[in-house]
Order: sequence, then structure tokens, then C-alpha cells
Amino acid sequence: MFHPQPQLARRTIYRDGPPGSVSTRPLLLPTLAMAALVGTACDSAARTPGTGTDSTGVQVVTSDPLSSNTTCRADAKPMLTIGEQAGDDENLWFSTIRGVGLLSDGSIAVIDRSSEEVRVFGPDGGHLVSMGRSGDGPGEFRSAWFLWVLPGDTLWVGDYRPWRYNVFTRDGQFVRAVQMTPAYANPSRAGGVLLDGTSINTRTTYIARSDFTVPDTLLVEAHDTDGQLVSTLARVPNRVEGTTAKSEAVNLTLTPLFAASAYADAIGNTVAVGHGRDPEVQIFDADLRLRQIVRWSEPSRRVTSADVAAWRESYVDSRGGRDSNQWGPSQEAIVDIDRPVADLFPAFSSMMLGTDGRLWVTPYRKPGEEPRRWMAFEPDGTFSCHLERVPLSIHEIGADYVLGVQSDELGVQKVAMYRLSRPQP
Repeated sequence: MFHPQPQLARRTIYRDGPPGSVSTRPLLLPTLAMAALVGTACDSAARTPGTGTDSTGVQVVTSDPLSSNTTCRADAKPMLTIGEQAGDDENLWFSTIRGVGLLSDGSIAVIDRSSEEVRVFGPDGGHLVSMGRSGDGPGEFRSAWFLWVLPGDTLWVGDYRPWRYNVFTRDGQFVRAVQMTPAYANPSRAGGVLLDGTSINTRTTYIARSDFTVPDTLLVEAHDTDGQLVSTLARVPNRVEGTTAKSEAVNLTLTPLFAASAYADAIGNTVAVGHGRDPEVQIFDADLRLRQIVRWSEPSRRVTSADVAAWRESYVDSRGGRDSNQWGPSQEAIVDIDRPVADLFPAFSSMMLGTDGRLWVTPYRKPGEEPRRWMAFEPDGTFSCHLERVPLSIHEIGADYVLGVQSDELGVQKVAMYRLSRPQP
């Protein structure tokens, strides 16, 4: 799971084209050769459905989702919304929602940006309690970002800078702060908190070059309940960046058009890491050991000149044309013919782990295509179902629900939860 990401100090174009329904829960980012991810070689056999093992004994499960019509469906209308109820309760209005999580009794915790509060609402949508506020003291937030619900409905809430967690009880009592050691100057790029309090955090090391040749590196790191670094799960070669003459003139850093990113997520007893370049995801267990590779078949992803032309035309149209007030030197640099183009489309554009252990993946949307359906994989790695697009930015998926954020035409946000059916042929 993007999930609005904290703004970087430098201007970087990471996404191209119309956004889809993307998780905003910590999704671990950038580019990876999966073998390099953990220093082991993956089985390079043809991607035919079945289960086997690679040369290191790790289970490899391969599926062909496009050959299956099995679907999971969300109801047409939400079963619960928070933020549009009648009345003057200021707790029911949000500025920017930065995190949402479901508690064991059906209550929902929400981070509101303007107040720097975590608000808890009952199963009926009524406000129960708030915790936190803006500040530097115990239980206060510099900038609250993402939350995780652990056993006993303990809430771990990310905060930066530097990156740390504030821990609360479900009734709003501050427990303690967990500071990363060594410190994270910036927020974790993605990750999560496992059931035992181990946090999975990510950071990127950048190369001081901008010539589209040397990739930066995503580090996927595990910290114990006191914030001490205990393990580096992955060192992921990230995507390259650079400038063209036009982008350098406006201080704009670019990635190649259609460049893929790496992603990761952590919840429960599972950590997932993948790179959009390859149709596969690596699954780690609670002991941070690689236990499984989930792999699937994908159609041809070769990028053609027609694809590039279609994307550029769509981008120009989305800004109202070159004569509109939305067009300027930055937009001209983005569609510059000198901007490099990837050879292959990404296999997927986001992923997240469900609270029930399923893996959810969003196939990449090529220029001119309708959005493809989300794909779900069971905890054993086999394909589960396709999910039609749900009209919200997804923060959490469970066995029978989808939870996230919706915005109206004025940009006003609300929380929505939809009932989700189990796979049906």
C-alpha cells in the first residue's frame, strides 16, 4: 500500500498518468532485481502455474490470474461512512486523513492532519475518543502519518521528523514513544508494525548523480520494540533518476517514463517485498526469513513508440492542453522527447497485505487501457480472486471488508468501509 507519501526535499516525478485506487498504508517502494533482494537466486523456470522450490529451498508458487474469472466483490454502497453525518460535531470533519485502521470491536481509528489527532469512532460512526495533538511532548505529534492496530487494540502511530512511533491504548492513553536507532532523519518510506511490535521501516540511499544510469537503493530494515535496528531484510536497487536540459532548467528531477518501483508492506506476521518490474513478490515470516515467492504470469509488457505517444497525448489533455494555465516549463520537461523511456511496462503499480494474510496486487495500467482489477493471492501463494475497482483510496483490506478514504468534488474527505465478498467463480 499510495498512499500519500511525505513530501521529499527535492522535486521528483515518481508517478506518470492517471492515478488508480492505491493503498495509502505504508507501501515499501523502489526497483529490484528479486535475486539481489535477498542475495539468493530465484528459480528462472517458465512462469507456468504450479508450486515448486528454488535453489535455496524457498517455496515458489506460480499462478495465471488472467485465465481465471474468480472474483471478490465489494458492495455497491458502503456499510459505514464517517465524515458526512449531520450535526456540528467538529470531530466528524477532516482536513487530510493520513491513516485509518479497524479495531477488534468494529471501531475505526483515523488520523486527522490539521489537528494532529487520532480519533476513534464506534461501529455506528459516532466519535468516542481522541488522542494526541500538535507538539513535541509525550503523546504529541510533529506530523502524524500512518497507524497500525496491534493485539489489544494498541495503536502504533508514525510521526516525523525524525521518524518514530507514538503508542496509545484504544481509550487514548499514551504508553510510550519508540524512536528509531540509528535515527531516521525522514519518515519511513513504507512498512508496518508486526504483531510482536517489530517495526519494518524503509529508507532510500541516493546516489549523488543525475544521469539516469546509477540506481539508488531502498533499505528494508527491521527494528525491535525499543526501536533498535536488528536486521536488514533487503537492499533493493532502486530506479534511476536524472535530468534533461529542459528539466534541469526548472530544477526538476525525472525518472524514465514507465519506470517501475519497488514496494513492501508488513502486517500481522508477514512482510512482503516486491518490485514492479517483475511479476512476483517475496514473502517473509515473523522471524524475518524468506519463506515464499508468489509469482504470476503477465502478458507482453514491451513499450512501443505508440504507447509513448499515447501517454504524452493523454498527459497534455489532462492539463487542458499546451495553451492552458496548467501548462508550463515543468510540464514541457515531463513530456520532453529527451526523457528516457523504460523498455518494459511495470508488472504492477501497488501492493498490500490484507489483515487476513492475503496479498493484494494492482496490475499496471498501460496508456489507453481501462484499469485492471486488483489480484488477490491466498496465504499459501495461490491465486484467490480479482477485485473490481472500489471507489476509495484503500488503507486496509480484511477478510470481509475494504476500508479507506473518499473525497468529494470539493476535496472534502471521509472514511468509508465496504463489505467484501469471498471469492466466487
